Amino acid sequence: MPRQILCTVAALALAASAGACSSSRFDTGLNASARPASRPARPLAPEEPDLGPGLSSGPVTSAPLAPPPGAAAAPSGPVVANPGGSIMAEASPPPVQQQAAIAPPPPPVVASGGRSAVVGGWTAKDATGASCRVNLASTPALDLYKASSTGCANKDLAKVTAWDFRDGEVYLYQPGGTVAARLRPAGGAMDGALSKSGAPLAMVR
Repeated sequence: MPRQILCTVAALALAASAGACSSSRFDTGLNASARPASRPARPLAPEEPDLGPGLSSGPVTSAPLAPPPGAAAAPSGPVVANPGGSIMAEASPPPVQQQAAIAPPPPPVVASGGRSAVVGGWTAKDATGASCRVNLASTPALDLYKASSTGCANKDLAKVTAWDFRDGEVYLYQPGGTVAARLRPAGGAMDGALSKSGAPLAMVR
């Protein structure tokens, strides 16, 4: 082969070799500048422990258990602790039954020195000086009280069968409601007058 041809082939080979090196360096620079920076590694979430089938690691809630069969239910009343430490349920008091009590009618009110003070036996003296016994009983007789007389010469006093006490005065009555005499108590005696004649009348114990 002629020498001129050999030189031409060698020059082409060198040129091809130089071009390949330049291209390799160019690609390396571009790829290095265009490649995005790598992101930091993201931490992995902690794995929940495997508790086995049917179990969960979520929040746990609790509820009171029902009493076993045959056990007594918990008492509903207030709980009281005994000195020994045991706990007892205080029984609720039974309802109070209100009973309407009907009070008996009060007895008649007698003022001090009133009707009750004149009950008993008296000695009556009229204007003539004659005397007899008059008894004022506490036994009711219709709307009055029973009375009686013994040994009275005066006809009005002899007919006395009832008496009453009104407005601080003692009234002596004959049958039919006729007033025989009116007297006003004063201490242990009574002074007044006969109704028909107006003659003075006194009664002492």
